[in-house]
Amino acid sequence: MGRKFCVGGNWKMNGDKASVTELCKTLSAGPLDPNTEVVVGCPAPYLSLARSQLPESIGVAAQNCYKVAKGAFTGEISPAMLKDLGLGWVILGHSERRAIFGETDELIAEKVAHALAEGLKVIACIGETLQEREAGQTEAVCFRQTKAIAAQVKDWSNVVIAYEPVWAIGTGKTATPEQAQEVHAALRKWFTENVSADVSNGIRIQYGGSVTAANCRELAAKPDIDGFLVGGASLKPEFIQIVNARQ
Repeated sequence: MGRKFCVGGNWKMNGDKASVTELCKTLSAGPLDPNTEVVVGCPAPYLSLARSQLPESIGVAAQNCYKVAKGAFTGEISPAMLKDLGLGWVILGHSERRAIFGETDELIAEKVAHALAEGLKVIACIGETLQEREAGQTEAVCFRQTKAIAAQVKDWSNVVIAYEPVWAIGTGKTATPEQAQEVHAALRKWFTENVSADVSNGIRIQYGGSVTAANCRELAAKPDIDGFLVGGASLKPEFIQIVNARQ
């Protein structure tokens, strides 16, 4: 197996120069488990600041980018620009991009493909809403979203999938470790059947949805959970404990 545990912190639209600097100090001091890959998703205005203040061992991700290299797309950021800032990662397809900004499965897939082609690593987010879960559609929704990405991606080595049940983001509700493991295992089976056994064995699937210092160890112990994409808790000192969940 040998999948390297990967923990992402999604800061969302939070922070200012002072708080980003403080966060970077906390992360730099750690100590962080050297066997865990750490990536922080920083608001666009502070990407350069974060990159300049964090050690190279911590990746810095943009929280979004567009599907082409340049052009008349006011307000958008291209992967080429992110590379120019010395960044290596981008988060795409987050439920907030889908629900609030109306991004479709197809647009997200195109963005993932372009970001990969430009040399970025991608955290690609999928997940069902509460209504979809209660209607028994969890797997159907996750498979549909993953299938769109799979139609555009040939090389999965720079992709991390983040499974985020939308009903568990920022609500304080968390999928139980068993519920999370069940979906992760189903996704891995989907990759085996629709992409390849090698990709299925190698791809890292993060869990995202109200991960805290209190529940991270139990989640991290599940065989198909390869890390976390952490929202609110990534802005707090407890993020260090979440990164170290496997220690």
